[in-house]
Amino acid sequence: MSNYAQDYIEVRGARENNLQDVSLRIPKRKITVFTGVSGSGKSSLVFDTLAAESQRLVNETYTAFVQSMLPSHGRPDVDALDNLSAAIVIDQKRMGGNSRSTVGTVTDAYAMLRMVFARLGTPSVPHSGALSFNDRQGMCPVCEGLGDVVALDFDALLDADRSLNEGAIRFPTFAVGSWFWTIITESGFFDNDKKIRDYTAHERHCLLHSAETKLKLRNAAGSATSRYEGLEPKVRRLYLGKDPNQLQPHIRDAVRRVALRSACRSCGGSRLNHAALRCRINDVNIAECAAMEVTDLARFVARVDGPSVAPMLASLSTRLDGLKRLGLGYLSLGRSTSTLSGGESQRVKMIRHLGSGLSDIMYVFDEPSAGLHPHDVHLLNELLLQLRDKGNAVLVVEHEPAVIAIADHVVDMGPWAGRDGGRVVYEGTLAGLATSDTLTGRYLGRWHRLKDVVRSPTGALTVKDADANNLKNVTVDIPLGVLTVVTGVAGAGKSSLVREFQRDHPDALFIDHSPIRGSKRSTPATYTGLLDVVRKMFARENGVSAALFSANSKGACPRCQGLGRVSTDLVFMAPIVGICEACLGRRFTDDVLRYRLDGRTISEVLDMTVADALDFFGEKAAQRILRALMDVGLGYLALGRSLDTLSGGERQRLKLAAELSDTSGVYVLDEPTTGLHMHDVDRLIGLFDRLIDDGGTVLVIEHDLDVLARADWVIDLGPGAGRDGGEVVFAGTPAGLAADARSVTARHLRAHLGMDAADDPRSQPT
Repeated sequence: MSNYAQDYIEVRGARENNLQDVSLRIPKRKITVFTGVSGSGKSSLVFDTLAAESQRLVNETYTAFVQSMLPSHGRPDVDALDNLSAAIVIDQKRMGGNSRSTVGTVTDAYAMLRMVFARLGTPSVPHSGALSFNDRQGMCPVCEGLGDVVALDFDALLDADRSLNEGAIRFPTFAVGSWFWTIITESGFFDNDKKIRDYTAHERHCLLHSAETKLKLRNAAGSATSRYEGLEPKVRRLYLGKDPNQLQPHIRDAVRRVALRSACRSCGGSRLNHAALRCRINDVNIAECAAMEVTDLARFVARVDGPSVAPMLASLSTRLDGLKRLGLGYLSLGRSTSTLSGGESQRVKMIRHLGSGLSDIMYVFDEPSAGLHPHDVHLLNELLLQLRDKGNAVLVVEHEPAVIAIADHVVDMGPWAGRDGGRVVYEGTLAGLATSDTLTGRYLGRWHRLKDVVRSPTGALTVKDADANNLKNVTVDIPLGVLTVVTGVAGAGKSSLVREFQRDHPDALFIDHSPIRGSKRSTPATYTGLLDVVRKMFARENGVSAALFSANSKGACPRCQGLGRVSTDLVFMAPIVGICEACLGRRFTDDVLRYRLDGRTISEVLDMTVADALDFFGEKAAQRILRALMDVGLGYLALGRSLDTLSGGERQRLKLAAELSDTSGVYVLDEPTTGLHMHDVDRLIGLFDRLIDDGGTVLVIEHDLDVLARADWVIDLGPGAGRDGGEVVFAGTPAGLAADARSVTARHLRAHLGMDAADDPRSQPT
């Protein structure tokens, strides 16, 4: 008979972030789903308290030397956590990595494939490393295993009709007045007023291709030694050789503009040298296997006969079957992990846990349904149920009703977000939640319907003969002046179509799903540009420099450098973080805090929520930014809150607010509902409506059925994924889609609306 006390994880007095002395019991060996609006405290409870403490306790079992090489987890602000299990966290963070990291390398499937080819392939290779594009013995010597080469587009980099003094170099770090520009103009090699078009061949070569040369630059303080090198080697060294995701957004955009990427001619993009490519099994080489869709590769592996590697073939088949079971059969092992969506990344991470013999583990998932079409959610649910049935506690932060439906236990956080959240407003069964008066309960029980009247387009932009990835020469009109949803199963070609639209219509504003760059010094005020407005207002009111009102500049407390907190490094132990005793957490010097704006110090202003600040500031520029933050449901956020404490949903909406504060033009968004509660989705749709009413056009890639039902136009891609997709299955109104018998999306839309398409006049084709 089991010990009753050991059947629950006990939480007493949790206060991490906005949690308000939360106490609860979470059943072990069950699926517990945590719901609530974004910012209500779900992640603070599940990730920052439960998972963080579990991982900290596990790390403490190692020696101090080993601990020094592990991620550091401070003890969360909680009175007690009892009966914790070891936690395995499978989050939505994109896998990132560079182009050497692929689906095959991170799942070990490619390593298994290499071993099979090394043993069975002909002509034989000395060992499996000779088949690796990350090994000198296997990689293509020309592209060094990357599969493509990058050249600079000098016409994009240089404006031939301008001189250096007129800003001929069209790259932000070489702008007139910059340090790099100064090195070039003071090198003595060029007439700085001469048009680039008039350069001699020698001058052009010197500007573009010169090797590194030492030179002396003269300035007011005398002279300084520096190094000059041509634009091509410098841009290649500083920017082209780095992971684009690690570059600042404006630099990344500039690199995309000047870089010409093409498949390596030597290896044809396969990444491998000729010896590796000659090694074949059943007349297929390993590069061709890596390019296959997982579904096709699984069939190929099943036909390979090799008793000497039978266990390896079985393991490889199991790994490939796992990818298929998670709805990723359309991927290839050669797909770069940096191109995966957050949802795809999370599901790839799950592969390692399929078939695991571990039990009594605490698996923690962060909205695992992200990026999944409703048709594929059952695949995810089967995995969660499988993990539970092995005797594990499965904790899931989730908004998708179909995932919430399989919960054994539900914890609803709220009632709202920020300081108005952080409490458990319901815990119990799903049936009890549906009849509760919580925000989540009310949304789960509401009736869904199509929009009564759809807008009429004001024009159209065309994507013509799109054939990127799996698209099959698609030609489709994107209507203007309406809300258009591009949908379809994962791998149907949605992102490929939208990227083609971007290429054909570069003036459209594209807001992708990459995380915003943020550090402990970044805040909503700095990220949106609001702080620049506020600093100028303080400076104007008090007749002093605006630099005083930046915690990253002159006005910062010297003790904590404007962070408001001081961290003490204990070498082999987790650092201790406390409030700065000099500024008491206010981040500024006492001199700066004497200056006021309408009776408030800069520290008091940064402590305001967005909603409070909207009432406080009358400045038009400040109002515009604050209203955009309110529109995306971030009214509860403090202006000075560190971005590294925000949830994924909060960061995504902050990015939307910063980009959408100008309500004109064409906006393209990639799954903007990720991380959003049903209530927040309603607010987001309201924002889209406002943008369109103000003359804008909104195009979204989306699976959320509420967004789909309330759109004006739908483009459904498919009918399947990978090679079975890439076609326009339907283009028209949501009502027309609901009546389409061919579409997988239509079937789920009809179920969401609770209707039979044939009997509802609103669902008839228009």
